[in-house]
Amino acid sequence: MDIPIWVLLLVGGIIISAFMAVKTGRDERKQEHELIEREGEVYIQRLEKEREERMEKRSFG
Repeated sequence: MDIPIWVLLLVGGIIISAFMAVKTGRDERKQEHELIEREGEVYIQRLEKEREERMEKRSFG
């Protein structure tokens, strides 16, 4: 059975394309997760700062 070279190239291209799609998706999810973590840390810091400011106002008032 003789398979034409263009069929082998087509199958190889599909495999490479699938691999790159999976790799790119994984990288994007990782970047999104890191961004969400950073935003969460900023939010928590802001909440702590506001809590400290409220505590200072209560101790002075």
